[in-house]
Amino acid sequence: MSRFFVAGLINVETTLAVGGFPIEYNPCNYPFFGVQTTVSGVGLNIAKALTVLGNELDFASIIGGDENAELVRMNLQKNGIPIDGVICQMDETAQSVILYDPSGRRQIYTDLKDIQGQSYPVELAEPALSACDLAVICNINFSRPLLSITKDMGKLIATDVHAIFNLDDDYNRDYMRHADILFLSDESLPDSPEAIARDLMARYHPLIIVIGLGAKGALLSVREDEFMGRFPAVRTREVVNSIGAGDALFSSFLDRYLRTRDPYRALRAAMVFASYKIGEKGAADGFLTGEELDRWVQKTADQFPHQ
Repeated sequence: MSRFFVAGLINVETTLAVGGFPIEYNPCNYPFFGVQTTVSGVGLNIAKALTVLGNELDFASIIGGDENAELVRMNLQKNGIPIDGVICQMDETAQSVILYDPSGRRQIYTDLKDIQGQSYPVELAEPALSACDLAVICNINFSRPLLSITKDMGKLIATDVHAIFNLDDDYNRDYMRHADILFLSDESLPDSPEAIARDLMARYHPLIIVIGLGAKGALLSVREDEFMGRFPAVRTREVVNSIGAGDALFSSFLDRYLRTRDPYRALRAAMVFASYKIGEKGAADGFLTGEELDRWVQKTADQFPHQ
């Protein structure tokens, strides 16, 4: 069992099943059981996945003083996620709406309210940071002040910058510069994943880089071994909604990496975890326990023939 510190977004998420993209205009629709509202957000997704996998953690986030705040607190308590570090510092809680089609493609609308103008109190986070084995600092603006103090403590930092358009991204530069474990998506990259990984290693010197390639799997780069290679996607069950796949890949990789210190085994397990997760509608649903993940890794071993 590892102890994590997670700083990231919580939002109230509504998912809507649609027939396909593009969506034709229709004044009234009745998608029975196709509309669901739950608590999600990158930070919540990661905190929940790490908890389900059997870890301890402290969770830092910011919510509003509205009715949705009680929904958030109830969800955290239900899932065994500590609420002490989740503070009310805005008028309204962030919200999102996600449309998804039968193939699992999705379209996301996220209303962050005024969260990007917030800053998480460093003094509130310091005790939890000092106790953690690894700090997950998500690239939401309120977590930015935590990067330097976490690095000064000598703690491992992991972050996912998601989709970036260039390596000098003003918004994400701080996160990439501080990260020991850096995740990102291949969406919108200005060059091939291999070229981007090489440039990131040279510019920011992380220990590990993982680039999610969607249905094609993931690219892993390990500085110590001078390794770079692709891992194929794994199939466990039918895809329902691909939302949250990246968060699932990220969190399960961190869980397995701290348990084994083996990035190759960690990514193979993370590919399985993410594959199973996207068989559910919501971004914070479909997580395997540690024991279940072990069994699925064994069941899918033949899908990694060349690893």
